[in-house]
Amino acid sequence: MSDDPSQEQTATGTLALLRSTFAFGSMTTISRITGLVRDIVFAQVVGSTFAADAFFVAFRIPNFFRRIFGEGAFSAAFVPVYTQHRRTREPGEVRGFVNLVTGRLALILLLVTVVGILAAPVVVTVIAPGFRVDAEKFTVTVEALRWTFPYLLFICLVALSAGILNTCGQFAIPAATPILLNLTLIGSALWLTGFVPNLAVALAIGVFIAGVLQLIFQIPFLVKSKVMPRPALKVTSVEDREGAGEVYRLMLPAIFGASVAQINLIINTIIASFLVTGSVSWLYYSDRLMEFPLGVFGVALGTVLLPRLSNEHVAQAKDEFSGLLDWGMRWCLLIALPATIGLITLAEPLVATLFHHGAFTQHDVLMSARALVAFSFGLIALVAVRVLAPGFFARKDTKTPVRVGVIAMAVNTVLGIALVFPLQHVGLALATSLAAFVNAGILLYLLMRDKTYLPLRGWSAFMVRVLCASSIMGAVLWWSVPDLTQWLDYSILEQIFHLAIRVLGGMVLYLILILTFGIKIDQILRK
Repeated sequence: MSDDPSQEQTATGTLALLRSTFAFGSMTTISRITGLVRDIVFAQVVGSTFAADAFFVAFRIPNFFRRIFGEGAFSAAFVPVYTQHRRTREPGEVRGFVNLVTGRLALILLLVTVVGILAAPVVVTVIAPGFRVDAEKFTVTVEALRWTFPYLLFICLVALSAGILNTCGQFAIPAATPILLNLTLIGSALWLTGFVPNLAVALAIGVFIAGVLQLIFQIPFLVKSKVMPRPALKVTSVEDREGAGEVYRLMLPAIFGASVAQINLIINTIIASFLVTGSVSWLYYSDRLMEFPLGVFGVALGTVLLPRLSNEHVAQAKDEFSGLLDWGMRWCLLIALPATIGLITLAEPLVATLFHHGAFTQHDVLMSARALVAFSFGLIALVAVRVLAPGFFARKDTKTPVRVGVIAMAVNTVLGIALVFPLQHVGLALATSLAAFVNAGILLYLLMRDKTYLPLRGWSAFMVRVLCASSIMGAVLWWSVPDLTQWLDYSILEQIFHLAIRVLGGMVLYLILILTFGIKIDQILRK
């Protein structure tokens, strides 16, 4: 046992962070695995046909809101204020604040949902203007959107529940909730499509059902934790009104600042709608693979860090605040860099093994794999944004990420338009990656300029060791992977076996290398 109480406290805090990250990451891993199964089923049932393009556009809109609310804006605004209330006010006052926030949020969401359903043709025209030239594709997309749009209402209330549970130290349940979406959509693709003639609409109905199930799933855990909100519109105290007002004032800019990557994907969808049929789907499938490590690790890190950073800010513990950010950035490099190299070297085998079934052709494999390589370049930057953005949100600064987000979005748009001509859909994916580096770079510069984040010693040696280990792992993987034609000659069981050997072998090799190069376990755990 250490004689220094501060060291013991730091170690305990680090282990608590790791346990929370592991709990969130484990459930997210299961969620992402079921998500991959869902996309495998999608590839087999709808492939990259016009029905697939129609559904992916209709689903992208509520899914966009899911990501910015569930993984970004609402948590960024609600968690710091809720944390402060729990530390400084009586339980009755905290309940009044939560009830008022819930009531107002539900009313706003209901109104937005009704408008979205009525204005579905306008929304599709804005998001996928290229669909207007194909009357059938446009009509199907509009019909599907009217089924998927209510998902916005359900999932944003789920995000509120997640924010409450996360602040109470419960991370596994919110992370497990998306599993219900994936299982429902798998069921819709396999069975509901037999009853609803239009494939896109059948899947859209599945999205609606999933939203209802996800919201119901939260209730027992909120009740058990004695934090079940009771929606209210009536203001019972000045403090409640001020607290709720602060949440929404913070949330409006955070909607943009925490979701630049998702806005960039929307921009890509707009541009891709003018490209050949299949472009939207190729981007979707490749983005889903890149999102796997981002969701499992990047989202887990950001979600777990925000409540802890908020606590340290309220306690005015600047060194601990900076130490938490440094801990997050080290883990970002340690995990995201080898994941990037792994995705790039295994792009074709991954896409072929998971999606080359049914309606998904060899051409679709090639097109999706090229987009995956381009998306993968930005993975480390996207994870870094997940770590750095909470450094602003925890201090109730949602405006700075907005300004940075505007710059990143402009970069994405300009590069997307410039690169789409020579590279088609791959250019759009590459533009997203480059914009992510701009976003992460500016956020890092601002935190260091204000001395909010002061990197601890040893970063240079740490970076060199991680880079060397990742590069060697990547070289071994690249040497071991056969060309696509040979890979497709394997049976599906052989493909799964060969892919598993390379993924697991790469992970083991990387672990051996980082230990060989002197990155010790205690250094990895220390913040």
